[in-house]
Amino acid sequence: MKLNCDLGESFGAWSMPVEAAIMAEIDQANIACGFHAGDPLVMKQAIRLAKQHDVDIGAHPAYPDLQGFGRRSMAIAADELSAMIQYQVSALSGMAKACGANVSYVKPHGALYNDMMKDTAVMRTVMQSIAEINMQSLDSPLALMVQATSQNAALKDAAQEWGLPLYFEAFSDRRYTDEGLLQSRLIEGAVLSESDALLQAKQLISSGTVTTASGATLAIEADSLCVHGDTKGAVNIAKKIRTFL
Repeated sequence: MKLNCDLGESFGAWSMPVEAAIMAEIDQANIACGFHAGDPLVMKQAIRLAKQHDVDIGAHPAYPDLQGFGRRSMAIAADELSAMIQYQVSALSGMAKACGANVSYVKPHGALYNDMMKDTAVMRTVMQSIAEINMQSLDSPLALMVQATSQNAALKDAAQEWGLPLYFEAFSDRRYTDEGLLQSRLIEGAVLSESDALLQAKQLISSGTVTTASGATLAIEADSLCVHGDTKGAVNIAKKIRTFL
């Protein structure tokens, strides 16, 4: 299993302090593209840091929501959302090429990610957007990172229509619902403490299961495990998961 983290999320005078420390522990960096966080200089610095540590680079597009850090859902028409996703992925891809690197996958951020997992129309728009980039590119096809749930097989079938590779992702630091989705951050305890995140990570890695908020056990078949860069103790969590892996 790979370890990934959402990074490049500083913006102007607002600095996320964990980037350099956590990059050495992960396999995949999901780099913000400017809509929920990040700016051109921050993007470039994150790309260079990922290249230095031989970390795979993923585009981390979001709804246009700097004030809400991309964590507020938005009703956006499919053609507009598609253009927004392609704009952000293209921006990061262009910056990566300028640094002698390549973007290899796309992981939507925040509310866009959650909406994608709950709404088949949004998922279809996301898949089509990335597939259209792949059709016009001479590079290796971009993969899409989605949440691992009991519906993995259905998502594989949907992605196959677009010739889209998938990464299935689980979360070390977020509480799960009985439906296998992420509990809303508005609910107390939805973001796990450092000790609980480590326990959940070990459970996911060793048994491929997760314990939900109600105490139920769900099977989770995942390729990559996420630690959010803004989770308290993120660097220590990542280091201990790396040791366990």
